[in-house]
Amino acid sequence: MLVAIRMEKAGGAGFRWPFFIFAAMIAFLTGNFVNKTPSYVYIDVNGVGYEVQISLNTYSKIQDLEKGTLLTHLLVREDAHILFGFFEAGEKEMFLLLLGVSGVGASTARIMLSSMKPEDVSRAIVQGNSRLLESVKGIGKKTAERIVLELRGKLGKQSLGTNISPFQSNSLQVDALNALIALGINRQAAESTLQKVLLQFPGLSVEELIKKALQNL
Repeated sequence: MLVAIRMEKAGGAGFRWPFFIFAAMIAFLTGNFVNKTPSYVYIDVNGVGYEVQISLNTYSKIQDLEKGTLLTHLLVREDAHILFGFFEAGEKEMFLLLLGVSGVGASTARIMLSSMKPEDVSRAIVQGNSRLLESVKGIGKKTAERIVLELRGKLGKQSLGTNISPFQSNSLQVDALNALIALGINRQAAESTLQKVLLQFPGLSVEELIKKALQNL
């Protein structure tokens, strides 16, 4: 359950708690899609309804589904806590990369992912095609050039397949990759090692895959 609260002068001693606590606790939501629109979906999770902002890309994937899982990102602001949902890990990763660009907010990132597929955004950035990014409503020349400048190096080291990472379509591989990154392993090295291990030892469990990868790093 989400724990994101604002408390002022706790205990009457003038002490201020941090603006938010554990704001990133909601990693995903699984439940019934009670109401779906091209911009948001209501998800019933065991009787609790969550309003989740989505892109057209995610909407196209869930419009015919009655229930499912969305990966989420919680945006905490002074006036609101906003959940953004993503059907695929690749879209969430691109969303977070865009948020890291100076001057690009959540609304702009969502518009981009509603106008283009995540892999198309990635390809445009790597190829330095700022004009294609400018074609997105609300994206000016300076913003497009800044996106290319700040993300080209990061995305250039990653795959340009269907998703940002070659592992995005396989949850077992995604779990192993995320675990290695959490352990402090460089992403590029982790992906390369996992690919080699999977070719040599197909059918491993996620635990075995992580162990083999650590042995080969």
